Amino acid sequence: MKYISLFILLLTQQLSAQLLVSPIDAMKENFDRNATITKKNILLTHDKFKTIQKNAGVKLTTKIYRVYIAKKNGKILGYGVLVNRKVRSKNAVTLYFFKDSVLQGIEVIAFNETLEYLPPKRWTQQFENRKTDKVLKLNREITNISGATMSAKSLTDGSRIAFAIYNMLYKDK
Repeated sequence: MKYISLFILLLTQQLSAQLLVSPIDAMKENFDRNATITKKNILLTHDKFKTIQKNAGVKLTTKIYRVYIAKKNGKILGYGVLVNRKVRSKNAVTLYFFKDSVLQGIEVIAFNETLEYLPPKRWTQQFENRKTDKVLKLNREITNISGATMSAKSLTDGSRIAFAIYNMLYKDK
């Protein structure tokens, strides 16, 4: 019962930011408008939590994540890993799209900071077509944003968490 209450609390926190686009719509837009999208809530075991945290090189704040799966005609088209990170003092929720061990791109689903800190689409395109075995770092593979450094760091760190979750649970399956 304790885990169920914690799970519900954390999911409501993930959705507390200002919703910009529905995760289902973002998945359909990225993979196929006619795809069937299912969502799976994942509660990481202690060992998986530690492994993902180590592989991501980022401190995790929760053991609960949501993964979306796009299917059409029984075939998996891709995955979406939803990651909730603080930017300054408020949450940003980002969906990271994966297909065949490649990050296809990202979509900011909800953003509760001032919208002027929301990275532009041109900047988020840097995440497109990145292999999941590569660790993305700000100011190396991903250029920074002047005036929105904390947003850039949050999204880049989130990508490493999403990579680690995808690689552990879905890569080569």
